[in-house]
Amino acid sequence: MISTVRLQSEPFDAAAESARLTQGRADAGALVTFTGLCRGDEAGVPINALTLEHYPGMAEAEIERHVAEAKARWPLLGVTVIHRYGRITPGEPIVFVGTVSSHRDAAFAAAEFLMDYLKARAPFWKQVERRDGSTWVEAKSADDRAAARWHKRTAAE
Repeated sequence: MISTVRLQSEPFDAAAESARLTQGRADAGALVTFTGLCRGDEAGVPINALTLEHYPGMAEAEIERHVAEAKARWPLLGVTVIHRYGRITPGEPIVFVGTVSSHRDAAFAAAEFLMDYLKARAPFWKQVERRDGSTWVEAKSADDRAAARWHKRTAAE
């Protein structure tokens, strides 16, 4: 199984990453991808950029741990997780999650599981840059609830 985890400052090409996941895979029946983009506003207030910081080494290890959990829970043929850090302007991609499986249910569930984890638990810190200054973004309880629901599920989902 192909498994890729990358943290990078530069933008990525979601179409190229999707193609890489399915290249030469006659056994793939489903490819599910999610690309998160930087919005031009935060809570209705225009922003100039986001700055994402992470703890190098720890962030990759934590993401890889959750990719391994997804592989253990669902019959996956491939997984790619790319997360950017640094200054990101509106319209630019922030995160890519791609999952490949023989069946759509597994691909969808694994992609959702990984995104819920990334939003709630991955060791990233987000600062919003506005015209009048910058502020750090607090964790959202909705993201925590979304991630917590996976602890109640079993591999037979």
